[in-house]
Amino acid sequence: MTHGSLSHTAARSLLLGTCLTPLALQAQTAPTPPEPGLQQVQVTGRHYDNAVGTSDAASQGTVRAELLKSRPAMRPGEVLEFVPGVIVTQHSGDGKANQYFLRGFNLDHGTDFATSVNGMPVNMPTHGHGQGYSDLNFLLPELVDRIAYRKGPYFARSGDFSAAGSADIAYRTRLDAPLAQLTLGQRGHRRAVVAGSTEIRPGVHALGAVEWMGNDGPWTVPEGLLRRNGVFTLSGGTAAEGWQASAMAYTAHWTATDQVPENLIGTVYDGRRFGRFDAVDASDGGKTSRDSLSADWHRQSGIGTTRVAAYAMRYRLDLWSNFTYALERPATGDQFGQHDARSVYGLSASHAFEHALAGLPAKAEFGAQLRHDRIRVRLDDTVARRSIATTREDAVRQTLAGVYGQTALEFTPWLRGVFGLRADQLQARVEALSLPANGGRASATQWSPRGSLVFGPFARTEFFVNAGRGLHSNDARGMTITTDPRTGDPVDRVQPLAASQGWELGMRSEALPGLQSSLALWHLASDSELVFVGDAGATEAAAASRRRGIEFNNRWQATRWLLVDADFAWTHARFTNGDRIPNSVDRVASLGATVRNLGPWSASLHWRYLGAGPLIEDNSVRSIPAITTNLRLNWDLPPTWGVGRGSAVMLDVFNLFDRAVYDIQYHYTSQLPGQGAWTGRHVHPAEPRTVRVTLKLEF
Repeated sequence: MTHGSLSHTAARSLLLGTCLTPLALQAQTAPTPPEPGLQQVQVTGRHYDNAVGTSDAASQGTVRAELLKSRPAMRPGEVLEFVPGVIVTQHSGDGKANQYFLRGFNLDHGTDFATSVNGMPVNMPTHGHGQGYSDLNFLLPELVDRIAYRKGPYFARSGDFSAAGSADIAYRTRLDAPLAQLTLGQRGHRRAVVAGSTEIRPGVHALGAVEWMGNDGPWTVPEGLLRRNGVFTLSGGTAAEGWQASAMAYTAHWTATDQVPENLIGTVYDGRRFGRFDAVDASDGGKTSRDSLSADWHRQSGIGTTRVAAYAMRYRLDLWSNFTYALERPATGDQFGQHDARSVYGLSASHAFEHALAGLPAKAEFGAQLRHDRIRVRLDDTVARRSIATTREDAVRQTLAGVYGQTALEFTPWLRGVFGLRADQLQARVEALSLPANGGRASATQWSPRGSLVFGPFARTEFFVNAGRGLHSNDARGMTITTDPRTGDPVDRVQPLAASQGWELGMRSEALPGLQSSLALWHLASDSELVFVGDAGATEAAAASRRRGIEFNNRWQATRWLLVDADFAWTHARFTNGDRIPNSVDRVASLGATVRNLGPWSASLHWRYLGAGPLIEDNSVRSIPAITTNLRLNWDLPPTWGVGRGSAVMLDVFNLFDRAVYDIQYHYTSQLPGQGAWTGRHVHPAEPRTVRVTLKLEF
């Protein structure tokens, strides 16, 4: 499977060109249809749909587009930081998937947190870089309508990778007005977005958007990031019965500055003083692409609500990394190349209906989900991105099918329950092209009961009891392996599915006017961890673990013009033998203030805290906490200038106080060329103070 085929390039070019068609046409304003099978809740003037009576857990909610527009995000994946308790960082180039932290998990690049965009899963199983790899760099924040999030394994709809939580990101199908946006910033940052929608015939709307972005960043070796992105959507019908179909195309390439030994910073290396933003291996980097087609249809009738969706994706990643420098191969260096080429196909269907059970009002939902991945993965030893040996190459066929059913019962006006059961079956076939002994077949099935009780409301306050069983799949290559392809040593296989069990006690209140508060006490036990192996750039199954914690989230509409957000989370994470879990952060917090409607002015100030955590099992080495602050100032352009009402100039300042903090920290052994091995903290710095200015025009 190769990159850059003529047909592949032509198809992407055609899509990007097609996206431009509706942009010159006048946009039509229409509300986004509600998600079938769910009660629609509209709260005028609010940024969240998290009010009492709208969810089944204290840690469940929806973030609306209004809030997404009010705060800056340095990278597309950082939109997930609007989910309370989630921290998003980066330890490599901006074309690579982010690092995600939630509930004491370093989710690496997505394991145990399931993400979808427009109904299509983002997480990639049996991935060339890491299990559950979740690359959100193709996301267009300007198109996001809402983010529906859930934490814990309590929801029957959620399957693979959702033990810690999940987030479903929905795009808009119509825009208020055509949009042209240009952003310029320090260190070579430039970005342009053009988008618009129109009614092409009665009842049928088209939306198109294209993005072009480049960035060098603060790195001594310029990142040279180039990202191109396009979306084209057709939609029709009504909230009662409607459909939409989308085509997306994304491509990016970049040079990466990976983490470096902390003790190297400030010393003389290779004839010069090594700085925070220097690289050991200047040839690290990657290129990736993601093309997709998706469609869904829904209908509400006297017998209930039915929804059917399908998607197809073509995905590629070539990634070159060097985390240990010259430890394993002193003569050539330790750089390795990870290559993933796959096609993904999926279907889902659900039906929800109201009925009576034992004389009680009830609402039931049944659904099925099917995903099939056809994967080609390869790991090479490389020098300056040139392959010198292949460690392992495999062709994988992997299918995951899930079915679920749940019933919501109203026992009394103040007590309701949701009871569900989910079954997931995984089938995998590995053809080990480089070492046939590592091939084979594997399969597993897991049943996952889940349930919730909701008490209230009492004085605009609800109480929740949630419990359930979840799972994450393991890499199919680990299910069939017998021999380490590098050393030839025997290797134990991993279980195809790793189960988790969790519970949560929660409270949500609006007892004080203008203040939404939620409190959750939770516990999660996992049968198997996936831990980072620094010198291999991969993940592997490890021991069982236990996590527990407390989350306290607040949304305060202090005045008509001031919104305050305050989120705090504390976690206790251990392996079952008592050891600490590396990179399990103990505390995270965020505090934000958004000022609106001060004439043409609005502003947002957001403070974020990523706490310390153990870097090794005995807790003798810990990470250093990181605090960053971001600022956005917005000035709406006067209508007398002949531009649309939504036109504005935005000033974004990231890391406002220019703190020298780290985005990620690991502890392992590495060796610089010509020097001895060293074991210690390896770090990747957060970017220094960064200023960007955006001109947004709506017509």
